[in-house]
Amino acid sequence: MGRLSTLRQIANSIASAFGSNCEVVIHDLKSQNLEQSIVYIVNGHVTNRKIGDGPSAIVLNTLHKDPDSLVDEPGYLLKTSDGRILKSSTSFIRDDDGSIHYIFGINYDITKLTIVESALHELTTPINNQKKPQKVNHSVNELLEQLIEQSVELVGKPVALMNKEDKVKAIQFLNDQGAFLITKSGDKVSNYFGISKYTLYSYIDVNK
Repeated sequence: MGRLSTLRQIANSIASAFGSNCEVVIHDLKSQNLEQSIVYIVNGHVTNRKIGDGPSAIVLNTLHKDPDSLVDEPGYLLKTSDGRILKSSTSFIRDDDGSIHYIFGINYDITKLTIVESALHELTTPINNQKKPQKVNHSVNELLEQLIEQSVELVGKPVALMNKEDKVKAIQFLNDQGAFLITKSGDKVSNYFGISKYTLYSYIDVNK
């Protein structure tokens, strides 16, 4: 089986796997007429091309470069004349002497996927720019533990490394979040931060 026959077989397999939105095209750079470089194409409706059509911009660009400097280009984006978005990959198929004989291209129409992605992003992005989802709590004790965790994240260091200013910042965050409305929260917070309840209340009132 010749190299082109093998490439055709691979092209058919890829197009079958990914469906009608996936175009696979083979350019012959050693053909007698480069204005008709496409020697095989599957799902040509994606770019409205057919066998015998001329080279793409990347084919022309390839002809002006040193073949040794060319590397495959996976996963770049193209835009068709009618505004559709394609995710494309280009592979350079070389002869035994290292010269490039064929260009094997895959062009997948992701236009509908980008629309879905945009809609999903709008649905899943919180209006308040929240970075990560909050936990669903089953008791006020769990809620207090979550708030304490958030206060530590806010400071950015474990309690063992916190100085007074760090602890004041954490405890004032807890106060702003209403943590001390929870029964016996003062005892738990004091123990967690290794301070007395008197110190706790002084940290709460430090800016008053």
